[in-house]
Amino acid sequence: MTEELLETEKPQPVRLPARDKLVITILLVSAFVVILNETIMNVALPRLMEDLRIQPTTGQWLATAFLLTMAVVIPVTGFLIQRFSTRALFLAAMGLFTTGTLVCATAPGFEMLVVGRVVQASGTAIMMPLLMTTVLNLVPPARRGVVMGNISIVISVAPALGPTVSGLILSVFDWRWIFWLVLPIALAALLIGGRRIQNVTTPRRLPLDILSVVLSAIAFGGLVFGLSGLGEPDGVGGAGVAVTAAGVGAVTLALFIIRQLRLQRAERALLDLRTFTERNFTFAIAMLCASMIALFGTIIVLPIYMQNVLGLEPISVGLILLPGGLLMGLLGPVVGRLYDRLNPKVLVLPGAVLVSGVLFGLSMVGQNTPVVLLVAAHVVLSMGLALLFTPLFSAGLGALPPHLYSHGSATVGTLQQLAGAAGTALFIAVLAIVAGSVSPGGTEDVAATAAGVRAAFLCGAVISLSAVVLGFFIRKPVDTSDGHHGGGH
Repeated sequence: MTEELLETEKPQPVRLPARDKLVITILLVSAFVVILNETIMNVALPRLMEDLRIQPTTGQWLATAFLLTMAVVIPVTGFLIQRFSTRALFLAAMGLFTTGTLVCATAPGFEMLVVGRVVQASGTAIMMPLLMTTVLNLVPPARRGVVMGNISIVISVAPALGPTVSGLILSVFDWRWIFWLVLPIALAALLIGGRRIQNVTTPRRLPLDILSVVLSAIAFGGLVFGLSGLGEPDGVGGAGVAVTAAGVGAVTLALFIIRQLRLQRAERALLDLRTFTERNFTFAIAMLCASMIALFGTIIVLPIYMQNVLGLEPISVGLILLPGGLLMGLLGPVVGRLYDRLNPKVLVLPGAVLVSGVLFGLSMVGQNTPVVLLVAAHVVLSMGLALLFTPLFSAGLGALPPHLYSHGSATVGTLQQLAGAAGTALFIAVLAIVAGSVSPGGTEDVAATAAGVRAAFLCGAVISLSAVVLGFFIRKPVDTSDGHHGGGH
């Protein structure tokens, strides 16, 4: 009854002022470009390694360096968003990304290409938390679902399009064109944004705790590097280095947490952990992490299965994964509108069940599984994830008080990176272990690879059950804004 009263007393959703709409649109388009860039390289790696005459273990640094930079920069964005204006941060993020893209396109050799990827990643890391925090500050709670739905288009469609776009470019041009074609779009976003974007927050003078930055870099960098290395045992440094890095990262993370708990008493924390005192935020983020583990694990294992077991070409793999990615994007705004009207449980529970069901289904694939079944499975998986992402972002971040928005956005971004690395590591490790136990040839043997793939998906399916349980605890945050929502009004 109380909930019904609250619903009737709420003012009608207000229209966003033109200025705020423009700021959010510029940030959305820019975020789409930078996230597309994250997955656009995956298909190009074999061609690139051949052209630059480098080993796979060396080539892997292009992905590892990007992930590491993201893991190091994202935790600092909570501080940056409070300390600097929206416009300054946007120009820094898109400026870094555009510069990095130019460096990659003109790189004379592998070393400069890695430098370019690091510079690109620095810009990418700032963009998503900046977009999230800006939306939380500008959009009243009654309209947040729709706008978060648009963000979920960026988060889901851009990575899905990456391999397809890359495959199409490589079928006509060499790998440098991946960067040359992204460059004018990034430059246009930078120039238009530079002219039109306005400040929507009030910067505050805050002290930066250097020790926290160092601990954060070692903790999150070590964990992502270690987990990525465990996911690719033949990768950078081998399994021993990966285990050491993950161990150092875990110990340093404990020190980082202790440091933040002490600093937040004086409002000086780099990453304020009081976000976790909001139960809705904690449950939503836990559910989001379980979903991200499933998503990233699937994104890495499904192409391996399609290429190594079914013998499909990379361009075919990209096209098979395209319908699901596009559907997820189309559903984003629809799910957002439903979130604004309904209890989030109505969306997240069916979503979690669909994801879990598909993963259990994929744990039965074989050497003769029809491609049409894989397309259908990926489409249903995408539908399930679409029902999860928008409500979880909206309900989790929306539960926080405004002064914790930037910290919440940075925490979500950081944990997304960790969950992605963990999902990749877990699925690949299970695949390799099972394939090795079935045949001495391991993943060189088609039947052994198929067995490893089944085991990896079964592992993901079991983890996804935790998301089903967590779904029962997700609630819609109570609107306590009284018409005031963040800076800029």
